[in-house]
Amino acid sequence: MKVENPTSRDIADLAGVSQATVSRALRNSPLVREETRGRIQQIARELNYFVNRNAAGLRTQQSNTIALLLFDETDGTDKRMNLFFMSFLDNITRAAARRGYDVLLSLQQLTDDWHIEYQASHRADGLILLGYGDYLEYREKLTALASANTRFMIWGPIVKDQPGHSFGCNNEHGGFQAIQHLLQLGRRQIAFIGNTSRGSPEHAARYAGYVRALTGAGIEPSDDLCCAADNSETLGYEAAQQLLRSGTPFDALFAVTDLIAIGAMRAIKDAGLRIPEDIAVVGFDDMPLAAHVSPALTTMQQNSRIAAEGLVKGVVGLIKGEPVESALMEPELIVRESCGAK
Repeated sequence: MKVENPTSRDIADLAGVSQATVSRALRNSPLVREETRGRIQQIARELNYFVNRNAAGLRTQQSNTIALLLFDETDGTDKRMNLFFMSFLDNITRAAARRGYDVLLSLQQLTDDWHIEYQASHRADGLILLGYGDYLEYREKLTALASANTRFMIWGPIVKDQPGHSFGCNNEHGGFQAIQHLLQLGRRQIAFIGNTSRGSPEHAARYAGYVRALTGAGIEPSDDLCCAADNSETLGYEAAQQLLRSGTPFDALFAVTDLIAIGAMRAIKDAGLRIPEDIAVVGFDDMPLAAHVSPALTTMQQNSRIAAEGLVKGVVGLIKGEPVESALMEPELIVRESCGAK
């Protein structure tokens, strides 16, 4: 089949449908039956037809682009970006492409008018925000975005009266599951490393799960077994050293992120102790590195494919004016060698 400079009208004529149906089918709209979509898309491929997105954007005042904004935790240093967020990129790009959207990747610019750079200038129809640093400070930015009628989804907690919409993880239940697993292994003196302040609500929720599991087992949580640390391997190492120097014995350790856990594992081994024989370790995230450290890290997995699908589905719904609700996904315990799995 050969047509010079094919148009959507040519496809419509060959498929026996309207141009509007062709447009919907090429966007994978569920309003078009799957069989009809497949037939239209096959004709488009045979004609070597492609959608001129720039022209479409001029007509609709839409860019068919989602801005994915990463929070820069490196503070301008040569420290690595958050590896867990890096695992999102492929899945978000794929989820967006299935809905006919491109992804514009950028670092968040925390100026007062940062939203103007994207939606208001038609660079993007909506935003996905990954990471936020101190949540209490970041909330002001969310309020500004909501006041400007920006369509955005944030990967993070569901907080009372929070502006905008979130898709995140059930962190409290994840922390509970992690400690339940350690208790089932016979571990009773379980240390905790992480930031439990209001500025880190996700980590605070994981701590709440830790406390709930211990108290449910008749164990009183001890302040002597808790050490604050932000999300870095170095701080995890230093926190574990502090716990070991304190002299308070512990036979297991729960860290609120994999990076913290990996740093803690290094400190445990440097102290001449064995993992998991002397101290079992559980992290949180299941970033790609977790399976490749030695011993491989047991962790609570936040499935990046499910997360990406939830974030993209939410922001596209907002772009289309559909009702969207914040939601949480359930984490999954991934057992590896740091808890004795072979």
